[in-house]
Amino acid sequence: MPLKKFRNIGIAAHIDAGKTTVTERILFYTGTTRVMGEVHDGTATMDFMQQEQERGITIASAAITCMWKDYTVNIIDTPGHVDFTIEVERSMRVLDGLVGVFCAVGGVEAQSETVWGQADRYKVPRIAFINKMDRPGADFLDCIRQMNERLDANAVAYQLPMGAEDRFEGVIDLVRMRAYSFMEGECIEGEVPSEHVAEAKRLRAAAVEKLAEFDDGVADLFLSEREVPAEKMAAATRQGVVRSLVTPVFCGSAYHNKGIQPLLDAVVGYLPSPLDHGPVTGLDLKDREKTHTRHPSAADPFSGLAFKIVHDPFVGQQTFVRTYSGTIRPGMKLLNATTGATERINRLLRIHAKDRIDLNEAGPGDIVALIGPKETRTGNTLCDPDHPLLLEAVQVPQTVISMKAGTATQKETEKLHASLKKLAMEDPSFSVRVNDHTGETVIAGMGELHLEIIVDRLKTEFGVQAQVGVPSVEYRETITAEAQVDHRHVKQTGGKGQYAHTIIRVEPNPGGGFEFVDRVRGGRIPQEFIPAVQKGIERACAEGILADYPVVDVRAVLLDGSAHQVDSSEMAFRTCAAVCFKEAFRQAAPRLFEPVMAIEIATPDEFIGGITGDMGRRRGKVLSMRRYRKGAQKLACEAPLRELFGYATALRSMSSGRANHSMEFVRYSPLPEALMEEVLEEARERIKAGHHRA
Repeated sequence: MPLKKFRNIGIAAHIDAGKTTVTERILFYTGTTRVMGEVHDGTATMDFMQQEQERGITIASAAITCMWKDYTVNIIDTPGHVDFTIEVERSMRVLDGLVGVFCAVGGVEAQSETVWGQADRYKVPRIAFINKMDRPGADFLDCIRQMNERLDANAVAYQLPMGAEDRFEGVIDLVRMRAYSFMEGECIEGEVPSEHVAEAKRLRAAAVEKLAEFDDGVADLFLSEREVPAEKMAAATRQGVVRSLVTPVFCGSAYHNKGIQPLLDAVVGYLPSPLDHGPVTGLDLKDREKTHTRHPSAADPFSGLAFKIVHDPFVGQQTFVRTYSGTIRPGMKLLNATTGATERINRLLRIHAKDRIDLNEAGPGDIVALIGPKETRTGNTLCDPDHPLLLEAVQVPQTVISMKAGTATQKETEKLHASLKKLAMEDPSFSVRVNDHTGETVIAGMGELHLEIIVDRLKTEFGVQAQVGVPSVEYRETITAEAQVDHRHVKQTGGKGQYAHTIIRVEPNPGGGFEFVDRVRGGRIPQEFIPAVQKGIERACAEGILADYPVVDVRAVLLDGSAHQVDSSEMAFRTCAAVCFKEAFRQAAPRLFEPVMAIEIATPDEFIGGITGDMGRRRGKVLSMRRYRKGAQKLACEAPLRELFGYATALRSMSSGRANHSMEFVRYSPLPEALMEEVLEEARERIKAGHHRA
């Protein structure tokens, strides 16, 4: 099939906006499934994990391929819950286009802004679908207003709903000026009803005016007040979408099978193909200042990005890859440009949610799963070994919450660690570490639900009965000043001794993570020992210095030092660097940072006073307040995660169950001095208890 007939799209939204239901209807109307799956009864094709079916939410992004009017559409259905934002992040990295789904009642909600921002970061062209037009309070035009005000979306109505709430009958296509009604799932085309003609013409004129801003042909017709033909309007819209200059907005009710067929027409008509996406640029492995370009052509060397890892009990590790150039076949050997390892492709699979089909080859622009690679991780580049390049990786969010995990026996502990390693490979936003101070295994993630799902998967998929502690905040250690330390590590205990000497300066590196800089000149520290210095410092950062929290946003500058011809070794320099760095860290006004969450609360007016007062008691603040619907407001707040455990229960109690909220990590901020000593004391007690157990 020609590349212009491919569409790689994602479907993303705030939780409960209905994106999985939209996907299920797309699969049904494209003939991919024979029965419509439903989220509420656990039969959704895309929510095939047991945890998804039990909770009625999407946890993992799922890929599936379908056909619509001789177009191949690869769809990735993504989660809406913020705890699984990495699934959206890595999907955005490989998509050519996106359908943003919004609730006609809720409008632009907290996670709507997050996924829109992720799409902005990866420059993904979009169309929008306003779902749930049959719900009380549905307001199509107000949703578009919110999209423009809060997302800067260049959103323009391309349909006009015929009615709303329980009177929602169908949609009017503003390009062709035709009406579509839906009876028992069938899409029936007809004339625009007379009562909607004036409003349809007004909205069509607004869409034409937007297109005239960047299309000269449309501008000429618009300025001369001539009619813009449907074909010209559609062509200009496609170019506007591909260039992210306009977001056409459509509407319907997925649950009641209204609006899906016109949405599919918009997907193939307006969203870009891999050809529209154009070439990708990667870095030269030997000289990172140079770049290489790969075109979406079978004639170019192979390049692809691994964006998802899944451990399947039947076929082993599945590596999902978006191909950008060249052709891939079973039996090929590829270079992992990120790690330098060579990977062999044993099988090539087309994934249909939980089902799979073997392929003989895949070309540029496709999304497939590979069986064979063992060391490839999310964000790694796979490429032709003779033509290497390194593509942009996937951004991974920081963990904010952790808990201890253990088992009853040593044998079970080994199984626990092996299972956690596999889960961490699948999910980069989940991390595992063994606390060197206490010997305990600590798992960390994006929220309480995230860790709850991990523990559940340990039991159901890996047969591990993990014993876990209560969730706790993932603090970070950093510095707020500079300090410099000169340290010599000398040991002489008979035989060969140990000698290393380092002078290290530490500096704050806000938002830059950990950075190591080598400024040694004249070979005072032999070059072969420099990596050992870096490893010693990185190990100290991972273990923590004030307590057992990871060190972040610090630049360590190796200024000078010395070595002994006989007694110096890698181990000596690792030890020396770690001690030198720790001492410099303690002298550089160290601080603990705590995760701060953005919270959006939807509440009836009568509970606002109690909710805002409670937010203040939690060290939080209300940033803004806006009308949600008649008699209700949406509050945008920020508060430290430390103060938000059990907030869902408290909010239900304050509002008689009528308010709801969502929250997501926004940044790390300094922990107040008074609380810092309290947290450090808790950590010291924890470490002491761990030593006693050991």
